[in-house]
Amino acid sequence: MALAAWVPYPESVRVVVVAVIVALCGVRVAGAQDDDRAQYPAFLRNSYFAINLGYVDYAFSDRQLEPGFQALGIAVPHVAARVAVLGHEFNRYFSLQATYMRPVRFVTYTDINSDRSAHHVWTHFGGVTLKALLPVTTRTSIYGEAGLGITSRHGFGTSAAPIVRNAHYASALLGAGGEYRLTPAWDLTAGATYSPSSARGNEPGALLLSAGFRYTMRPLTPDEVRANLQPGVIFPKRALQLEYSTGYGYGVNTFVSKTVPVFWGGNVKVDRGLALHYERNVFHTARIFALDFGTSASTWRSRENHDRFFTLSIYPLFRFTVLRTKPANLFAAYSLAGPTYISKTIIDGQNTGSRFTFQDFIEVGAFVGPRRHAIVSVKINHYSNGNLLTQNAGLKIPLTFGVGYTF
Repeated sequence: MALAAWVPYPESVRVVVVAVIVALCGVRVAGAQDDDRAQYPAFLRNSYFAINLGYVDYAFSDRQLEPGFQALGIAVPHVAARVAVLGHEFNRYFSLQATYMRPVRFVTYTDINSDRSAHHVWTHFGGVTLKALLPVTTRTSIYGEAGLGITSRHGFGTSAAPIVRNAHYASALLGAGGEYRLTPAWDLTAGATYSPSSARGNEPGALLLSAGFRYTMRPLTPDEVRANLQPGVIFPKRALQLEYSTGYGYGVNTFVSKTVPVFWGGNVKVDRGLALHYERNVFHTARIFALDFGTSASTWRSRENHDRFFTLSIYPLFRFTVLRTKPANLFAAYSLAGPTYISKTIIDGQNTGSRFTFQDFIEVGAFVGPRRHAIVSVKINHYSNGNLLTQNAGLKIPLTFGVGYTF
């Protein structure tokens, strides 16, 4: 099919052009500053992420069913995870963090009014909390946290009536626990987190008991910075890339979302797409890891109804150089939770939530040439709101090929 046959409406083209101009203007400004990419950038120093796994207790029962419905069985799995997507330490006593919590498997109601079917209730929790830390010894501390929490429950029903209603509400989010410092950057954590119930939404309270770790990006020592500056090892500083989505290869999305669950699927299939990405490297280690921040402008066409829409995103990118050879450096990259504006919410008749969503992608590719100025890559994409809203059909974008230039 000729490219001109599906090029989107002029509004999307103008958005892409404007986004490119803004990105290039940003390059000019950033390029005038001293950039030491072997050290964490100032805005990330003493920032952290954390992962905790544990037991969640919430009392789902027949009380969540609408009048006139009965379930033969109710399965309430209790394994859950909580992630501090990004936190920042202001000093040794106070930090601010954005968190996301969800059960590993969802509550399931079976055989409702003898329908011999299973129905899932998706419940997710987001939050922004202020955390206060009190040192007890040189390595151990106790903490308390409080802030704003968002609970989002996606229920189910028939075409005529809901059976378990959707629920979406804000509340306090509370927590307490302890930490043990292994190194200046690594801590072991354990604690309890509580999200209150809602009588109006008929949602039970949730208590998570969990343990895990936190990694904090402490400023590197001069010796560590020098170790990251190996002669002859190239980490491209800026990249501009044009990408084309083929409408083929949905099996790859299915494989990494179901068979090997390291990514996400989606109910809405995107058939064609054109995207422009600008990425800037802000940190790298000696040979393997690089942290980039990027921005993208994309225009899409859905597979079923040929709905046309566009997205604008900013995102973090974790890039791993897995092989360095004389002609090329091969890499794998992962980007998640990139804040995104999407121009439509109803696509192929399905509700994707709101105009605010998140972009995620997995990419493999190569920097090619003596100075690694050329890029070739292939990726799969995903857009969804992480079930922070009750409606979240999710967009599945199959194999996408890209070419680009570094400078």
